[in-house]
Amino acid sequence: MEAFLISTGVVALGEMGDKTQLLAFMLAATFKRPVPIILGILTATLVNHSLAGAVGTWVAAQLGPDMLRWVIGMSFIAMAAWMLVPDKADDEVAGGRQRFGVFGTTVLTFFLAEMGDKTQIATVALAARYHDLVPVVAGTTLGMMLADVPAVFLGDTIAKKVSMAVIHGITASVFVLLGVLTLFNVGKLF
Repeated sequence: MEAFLISTGVVALGEMGDKTQLLAFMLAATFKRPVPIILGILTATLVNHSLAGAVGTWVAAQLGPDMLRWVIGMSFIAMAAWMLVPDKADDEVAGGRQRFGVFGTTVLTFFLAEMGDKTQIATVALAARYHDLVPVVAGTTLGMMLADVPAVFLGDTIAKKVSMAVIHGITASVFVLLGVLTLFNVGKLF
């Protein structure tokens, strides 16, 4: 349960102000069809995070426990630093075209936008840390949906009311905490 809850919380916070959340705003404004956009986000996230989680699980199996602890701990701390650098919307990603329909465009753009993104890297690290692929992928996917679904419905209203600097600071703190706990080999948080 810990892997699921930590994964959900870290990704939900980390996604606030992220380029994929901004992409959700842009897709909603462009297409004005929330259901296929939300289903596209869910599909792209499940595929992307499943692959990332599998990589994390594989990495965990390849490294010895001491090396794994240092790699994961330092990765979480690096993620904390990365969280303090806010993303900008990628104007090319949404593009306004409907070559693949609303659903297909959303799946394709979200999948590509997540490649190498903070939440994908976090999924790799969380899967390696917890050695439990399904709860990590379920948690990171839920976290993504918790951040992006409201963006589809509320768009600019959310962006004007939520301080991204505060959200990014909280998320960075969580990553530092996870990194330090991992480096000091603290097995359980709760």
